[in-house]
Amino acid sequence: MLYDLNIAWSPSVVASDLERTLKFAKNLGYDVVALNHTVSGSIPTLPSPITNPIPTLTPPHPSYPNNRTATSTNLSTTAATGAPPPTVTSPDTSANLPTVLRRVTLVVTDPATTNYRLPDFARAYDLLAVRPANEKAFSWACLATTEPPALISLDLTAFLGWHIHHRTAMAAVHRGTRFEISYSQALSGDSRARSNFIGNVLGLLRATKGRGIIVSSEARSALGLRGPADVVNLMAVWGLGPERGSEAMEAGARAVVVNEGIKRRGFRGVVDIVATAPGGTDPSAATAAARDAERNNNNNGKRLKGTAGGGQKRKYGGGGGGGDGAASVCGGGDGQQTLSKRQAKKMKNEAAEKKENTLAGGGNSK
Repeated sequence: MLYDLNIAWSPSVVASDLERTLKFAKNLGYDVVALNHTVSGSIPTLPSPITNPIPTLTPPHPSYPNNRTATSTNLSTTAATGAPPPTVTSPDTSANLPTVLRRVTLVVTDPATTNYRLPDFARAYDLLAVRPANEKAFSWACLATTEPPALISLDLTAFLGWHIHHRTAMAAVHRGTRFEISYSQALSGDSRARSNFIGNVLGLLRATKGRGIIVSSEARSALGLRGPADVVNLMAVWGLGPERGSEAMEAGARAVVVNEGIKRRGFRGVVDIVATAPGGTDPSAATAAARDAERNNNNNGKRLKGTAGGGQKRKYGGGGGGGDGAASVCGGGDGQQTLSKRQAKKMKNEAAEKKENTLAGGGNSK
């Protein structure tokens, strides 16, 4: 499956143009695309909770919880406005469209005022991406975010003004964050923008060694889209090998979508119940059975510990002569009372003292 995780969207987009772009992406072979809403400016002043203005066009991706309506929006007869258009049933339209995800990209200048709002955006959107505007924001996006973003999307047509270090970039990759290269940035713009784009791509590939790279279009219309083979050849010219280029649009992009779906579907992004075995019990019954089994194992362990010895104090022993370091009153038979080391030593001393007194008394009588 092919993924394009960045198709530009804004509240002022014309519905017919958006429909044309999505259908063209489907014809090129892209199975999953993401409509990207870029948020810049004063992020802390946004109302809480965060609302998602991107309309629901297709049923949700299988990796995400099924908390959205399965109906689609008829783009052919609806003009997009600031509010989401009404949702109507249109099976024919959704059949010709790829699976559409909803993504937000935050342009970050001051990390201190944005960090605490990341979980709110993650709950409202399917994918969370950040676009650092300076070196401080870039280091924060790679190392210190409260909610690790799915993607770090840089404006590669601009002069960055800082050096992308290998350790910083790979720390973000190890956290599960991927770097995005949008090829349409080089197709639109002047020669200076294209020169900056190529230089920044080379620096990013040198820092990451081709790992953790996602290739997307960031297309604003159907003219900004390219076929998968053309994209792979274009990235090979810029230094990303054909195998890495194919992985950036297939397995790598799929891993981003699946990981973000698990974060929203599972328990803290770690525990997830996929399915139960045929003829098995439901997850709650299985959890109760596992808890009972663990409790029985703990009780059996305590019982064995009490009967097998090991230098523990106990009143009643279950077998032959008690445990290690314990004495039995009646020779250690079944059900007989046993003594601890201290009690056995005390009885031994009393017996020795009594014997000594008896011998001393016999000598005086003589």
